[in-house]
Order: sequence, then structure tokens, then C-alpha cells
Amino acid sequence: MYFDSHVHTEFSADSEMKAADALREAAKQGLGLVFTEHLDYDFPSAGTEEFIFDPEAYWTKYEPLRADGTLSLGVEMGMMASAREKNAAFLRRVPFDFVLASIHFLDVKDLYYPETFEGREKGEMYHEYFTVMRDEIYAHPFINALAHIDYIARNAPFDNPEISYGAFTEDIDAVLRALIETETAIEINTRRLSVPRGIKELAPVYRRYHELGGRYITIGSDAHVPEGVGRNYDRARELACAFDLTIVTFREQKMVICEN
Repeated sequence: MYFDSHVHTEFSADSEMKAADALREAAKQGLGLVFTEHLDYDFPSAGTEEFIFDPEAYWTKYEPLRADGTLSLGVEMGMMASAREKNAAFLRRVPFDFVLASIHFLDVKDLYYPETFEGREKGEMYHEYFTVMRDEIYAHPFINALAHIDYIARNAPFDNPEISYGAFTEDIDAVLRALIETETAIEINTRRLSVPRGIKELAPVYRRYHELGGRYITIGSDAHVPEGVGRNYDRARELACAFDLTIVTFREQKMVICEN
């Protein structure tokens, strides 16, 4: 079975999706799911625990749904230097199936908001983004996969917000090598595969990942609503196939190869 390994339910601060609705939509598509609720310590905009959820309550509510093997329970962990020890401690509280890692902030500023980019040059900001990503992969040896390598491009106000491999070759290579050296998979996030440009810009990254020795990818829709579950999944599979990458998911933090 193939899995959508990046889905947010009502345990994430930015989602109200019910587990039953997500599972119903996945079943229609013949997909398994991994719930990956947001964990972002030191959330800069509010200075609160807004993006932290209760792992014990999460496990208690959803663990019975794991029984048939079509659902795994994970976390999308925001990586920041200040959060390393807290992230590690959080994972000890329940036996998560999957740890998906993300970079959502730079210099404790949220990349979701356009004002974070004010006064910054694209080149130096994207260099910082990839450098932090590389460093935090090495500093978080307990992660299983890296989410949306192109997250910074989602809301960047630059005329060309893409992470274009040709423009950031050394920086992206450093991230990919960190993933390979730490045996961390990379995600194909389907959010930006709706348009040809998204595929065009991402394809060289996954080609290079394979050239450097990488082999394993997860596919994730980053769904926050039922209609987002499984979005563009076939396009992600085609991208993986094009570069001979193996689609995997995780159970009890062990890699599982996805098959029909």
C-alpha cells in the first residue's frame, strides 16, 4: 500500500480536520495515512505553546485506529537550534511511528509571513535557509525524513521564489549529502506539484539526490483538510519513478517500502 505520509488533523494548531474524514478520503483513494501533527517549540509569532500538542492525548485518541496498519502516528517536528533538546525529549513521551522534520523559521522568524523576507536578498536568505537545514539534520539524529525542501518558496515575495537547483547547487548538495550520511529519507511534498513549474524546479533536486546515492522518499500531501489528502499523489509517484527512487513510509520508526 502507498501512504500519504504528511497529514494534519485537529491536533495541529492550524487544522480542524477530523481523523475519520481524513481516513475516509484516503480509503477512497486506496492510500494509507500518517498523521504528522505540528510541533514547533519557540514559536516566534506568539511566544506561546501554540504549535505544541499533547502527545499522550494524541496517542490515546488515535492509537486504536492503527490496528489495521493503514494509519501510522507521527509528528512534524520543527528544527531549530534552540529546540534540539526539547524535540528529543518530546519524542520520548510516546512511541511515534514517524518523525518528519521541517524548517519553518529562520532566525526565529516565521517563513509563513511575507514580512520575514523584508530587507533580505534572495541569495543570502536562501543560503541561510539551506545552511540551517543542513546543520539541523546533523543535530537531529532521531528524524526519519525531511519535509518540503522548497518550503521557503511557498510564501516568498521575490519575483522568482523558486529554490532553483542551478542557482543553489552547493547549498542543496550539502543538504542532500547530510540526508544520505544520516540515512534520512527526503519527502516529495505534493503541495506545489499542481503546476508544471513546481515539478520543473523540484525534478533536478531529486535527480541529484539519486546521483549522490540517495534512494528513499516519502510522499506527503501536507493536507489540512479532507480534500487535500492524496493531492497530486500520482504526480509524485511519477517523479519518484523518473529518478529510480523508492517510495517508503515508516512504522515504529522503521522504514517500510510501499507497494501496490
